[in-house]
Amino acid sequence: MVRLRALSESSPVAPLAAAFSKAGFELALVGGPVRDAFLGRPAKDLDFTSNATPDEILAVVSTLTKSTWDIGRDFGTIGAMIDGEQVEITTYRSDSYDQQTRKPIVAFGDSLEVDLTRRDFTVNALALRLPELVLVDPSGGVEDLLAGILRTPSTPAISFGDDPLRMLRAIRFSAQLGFDIESETLDALATMGESLKIISAERIRDEFSKLLLTPSPRRGVELLVETGLAELVMPEIPALRLERDEHHHHKDVYQHSLTVLDQAIELEESRDSFEGPDLVLRLAALMHDIGKPATRRLEPGGVVTFYHHDVVGSKIAKKRLRELRFDNDTIHDVARLIELHLRFFGYTEGAWTDSAVRRYVRDAGPLLERLHILTRADVTTRNTRKSHMLSFAYDDLETRIAELAELEEMQAVRPDLDGEQIMAILGIRPGRDVGEAYRFLLEMRLDDGPLGEEEATRRLREWWAARQAS
Repeated sequence: MVRLRALSESSPVAPLAAAFSKAGFELALVGGPVRDAFLGRPAKDLDFTSNATPDEILAVVSTLTKSTWDIGRDFGTIGAMIDGEQVEITTYRSDSYDQQTRKPIVAFGDSLEVDLTRRDFTVNALALRLPELVLVDPSGGVEDLLAGILRTPSTPAISFGDDPLRMLRAIRFSAQLGFDIESETLDALATMGESLKIISAERIRDEFSKLLLTPSPRRGVELLVETGLAELVMPEIPALRLERDEHHHHKDVYQHSLTVLDQAIELEESRDSFEGPDLVLRLAALMHDIGKPATRRLEPGGVVTFYHHDVVGSKIAKKRLRELRFDNDTIHDVARLIELHLRFFGYTEGAWTDSAVRRYVRDAGPLLERLHILTRADVTTRNTRKSHMLSFAYDDLETRIAELAELEEMQAVRPDLDGEQIMAILGIRPGRDVGEAYRFLLEMRLDDGPLGEEEATRRLREWWAARQAS
């Protein structure tokens, strides 16, 4: 209770508790912040519940701040910014669910205990009455917290029947908190999976994204596959279990993909390239080999190949991410990383010219750092010598990229002549010829570096003369 007391005395919790008490209303800190206090984790969100109606909540909160907003009045939730902290206060609920759509039929309640029993898991069905500091735990959530167990307050059939998305939340919380899912609850994930079909793609996308953004999503992905829920979320992942990789280094491509995800997260953190967990990188790491089942070929001598699985996988990823309603930028970036993820391996087969290095950077564009991480993470061989060789080769590539970028300000590569100059030199009007001339000069720039205006003009005239003569 020491952490809970400290939380209750902090701002904005203490002033909120005093304001609601003065107005004659109940107030309780609920769910995540109470759970996280027991676990010694920082409280990310401050959620409260009260017997006050939304209008009454707004009236009380307005005595503390002018920064309030209506998050969902029909759902009883008012938001506010108090002392620099965002809070949400919701009226007690006693919802039921539509039997067809599973959307909640909102009903305000008058009991904190009833409100708690309608929540997803016992570890989230905890509340701290304020300012009394009375812990309310109608479902044994504290005991489950101490045991590291996830279970539903009511039977899993009722809880998941009310909202099937809770099945994905169970898996996400298992990965996020490192908890085991109680056996009856776990069984329900396997037997009730079909009910996920009535949940919107957007809600599934959001929950899947939250899973991937946890510190260790691998266990969550494994649970999705083991329970069969992955077949309804991203069936391309369990399909990888059928494929042995071409070098027989791994039990299957599925295990390899999970290892790549793990290693990408380690590199993401160690390289300190992003402000937080990167969804695009993690999606690409998990999905980078999803083109293998469609491209698997058994060659003479028993060799298995997956030619062009990068290109095929990119197309499959676009289709799947569109179906999950991801935004266009995420779809494009993930698909592009998958398409490019094999490009580096040609570097070890022969020395790349500076031109080839420039093209690698140009093709990756703003995804270059993610491509660096994905490519390094894709090395999962148990052959230490080969692993070191690939790592050394990529170190060399990154060094060359940095050197070229410093010399040429690589990300702003342009031909030595612009369109106006091309037209003046060749005496031509705007049109296709100008575009072809520009591309010719750009290729020269990539191959040979800066030429200077005089040399570029000379080569342009030679190219044009040869073109006119052909």
